[in-house]
Formats: sequence, structure tokens, C-alpha cells
Amino acid sequence: MVMHPLLVERVEAALDEIRPALNMDGGTVELLEITPDYVVRLSMEGACNGCPISGLTLKLGIERLLKERVPEITRVEAEGVGDPEWE
Repeated sequence: MVMHPLLVERVEAALDEIRPALNMDGGTVELLEITPDYVVRLSMEGACNGCPISGLTLKLGIERLLKERVPEITRVEAEGVGDPEWE
């Protein structure tokens, strides 16, 4: 899928803001695609992949920041997100 270069640049810039915190715990996040309806698809990598709190990191950190920096984003989805046992 072809993604609009300026939109990708803005999303990557926002992800670059949160990557240092993820890197401190041995993880990172990679952009997979931005769909035509502005859904951002990510991959949680390294220690973030399958981590029980990666869902919280996604919703409270990554998604919040992306929607703040790139208001066109309608939703954020990620591969490799762990499910907390208490859910």
C-alpha cells in the first residue's frame, strides 16, 4: 500500500518521541502501514512484543501521542500486543 509521504513523516516523528522510552526496556515500535481510512498499523518489537503491559503502552502512550500529533489518525492497531492476565 502506498502511504502519503508527509503523513508517514509526521507519524514517524511522533513515534520517534516515544521510541527512547521503549528502547530503555529493550523494545521498540515500527510503522507497518497507514490505511486509506487513517488507521495506523504498528508492530511492537523486541521486549514489547507480547509484554503484558504493551496494551497499556499502546493505548495510553503511543495512540494518545499519535492522535495528538497527527489528528487525522482515526485508530491505532498493533501486532505483538500482550494481553494483561487481569483482563
